Amino acid sequence: MSWTVAPEPPDSPAAVALWRAYYTEVSDRWYLLHEGRRTDPAELERAIAAQSGDELRHPQGALLVARWAGEPGGTAGVRLLDGGAAELTRVYVRDALRGRGGGPVLVRAAEDAARALGAGRLILDTRHDLVEARALYARLGYAETAPHNDDPYAEHWFAKALA
Repeated sequence: MSWTVAPEPPDSPAAVALWRAYYTEVSDRWYLLHEGRRTDPAELERAIAAQSGDELRHPQGALLVARWAGEPGGTAGVRLLDGGAAELTRVYVRDALRGRGGGPVLVRAAEDAARALGAGRLILDTRHDLVEARALYARLGYAETAPHNDDPYAEHWFAKALA
């Protein structure tokens, strides 16, 4: 078996389910680390609903859905920024499918999508506790940089030139 990756609208059923799973996981990890509890369900619903993903629609971006054996298993998104860069976001692989190479497949597909949109550089931010993500980006040639945004949850920033 292998991964397949294709663009999908951010409001497709697969994309919505994966967005919910991604956001729940990263939110719960933050609250468990900092407050010893999971995300309040009402807060979780508000936060998920507040981000439509419209910035990940063509022509300003792309949302990619990866499938393993035909089942939605992960996502990655890119959105164009000013100055010839794009931002990598929503990189996620379902827990049950981790360890099968989905992360690198998604990031490389996102790099291709960013190039197709005209970006010459890909940037991203992540948190300190997301050690798996930081290790993935380093393995794929992303270099840690100075902050490029003021997101209160961002603790590490990375960039990669897209040749």
